[in-house]
Amino acid sequence: MFLLIFAKNSFGFLKMEKQLDFFVDTLTNSVEKVSSGERFDTEVLSLVKNDLLPVTKKNGWNFNWKLELKDPKKEVYKLIIVQFPEVIQGLLSLTVEADHVYMNLLENAPFNIGQTKEYQGVAGNLVAFACKRSLECGYGGCVVFTAKTKLIKHYIETLGACIIAGQRMAILEREAHFLINKYYNS
Repeated sequence: MFLLIFAKNSFGFLKMEKQLDFFVDTLTNSVEKVSSGERFDTEVLSLVKNDLLPVTKKNGWNFNWKLELKDPKKEVYKLIIVQFPEVIQGLLSLTVEADHVYMNLLENAPFNIGQTKEYQGVAGNLVAFACKRSLECGYGGCVVFTAKTKLIKHYIETLGACIIAGQRMAILEREAHFLINKYYNS
């Protein structure tokens, strides 16, 4: 779930921001099947309209990814396992800002949440991709997001994120490079 808060955009106007509440279960170098510990190679690809059919609230997804995909300012990505490319493991929405990449939304597939999840490492993989995208844009890997209060400590401990203002957090260069190297061996 998420909560809306208001922040000023670069023009001084109020805009709504979503507080993210993804849980980083483990940092792997791919995704790992919980039942066997087997690791699988993954890819992060652009989400396209044809991918949206199974990504609905009635199928257990929390966010309206169709709206994210329609916004021309946002880049929307899916995480897949190379051997099973038709199954989306998680989704990520980013906005490339003037000096960083902003994570709008991040969501594990419904079957990758809770005690009965099928795969772990999905959220960490997607955050590492956001850092990689920031690096590609020339921002050193810096990623910013707004966290729910209850998860701030979790993001500090698991991702090395820091608080920059209120509930707004950042993953700065050193931590970003750690995540990128963990998942992309760069």
